Amino acid sequence: MDLLDAIEEKRFLGQEFLIWLWCASEERGGSVAVPGRGDVPVVFEKHMLLECGEGAECEKLVCRGQMTELKEARAGLALGKRPEQARLKIGSEEQEYSFTLTAATLEFRSMKLPATAGEDGGGDDRAGLEAQILERMALIEEGIELVNALFRRFLTLRTSDDWPKELAKLRKWISHGAELAAA
Repeated sequence: MDLLDAIEEKRFLGQEFLIWLWCASEERGGSVAVPGRGDVPVVFEKHMLLECGEGAECEKLVCRGQMTELKEARAGLALGKRPEQARLKIGSEEQEYSFTLTAATLEFRSMKLPATAGEDGGGDDRAGLEAQILERMALIEEGIELVNALFRRFLTLRTSDDWPKELAKLRKWISHGAELAAA
């Protein structure tokens, strides 16, 4: 099996992860409990791409807007569309990461990092620049590790005996979202 076939075959995991993450964050008031890290704030922001079907039959729905509750996206889930990309904000106010996550590959796009100490514009020296680069690299690693911790939590649940109960909860959440969108 080549890489593209493997990605296509496992795409559903990233899509299920985004659905689970969205439901879990709404259920707990904007955060998800992660073992060893506590509550991780997770907010789905103003942009989501949903897809249904394959190839020429693929339908896409882009939901975006300032301060939206993504009602159209919730209704799309009820119609069988699955999230392919979502704009997320993860972390606390002092360590907040904002990025678009692609479901198929868990690829990060346009990641906005927390402010660094060297961003005040002071110091044009080489050592200061190197320190700022290293700090930004550490922040990127921390942001990726936050998503990895959330994904590990999802995979642990997805492979456990509790998954059928969680799946029923997700289905109920999706149907409730369709009712909200219709109202």
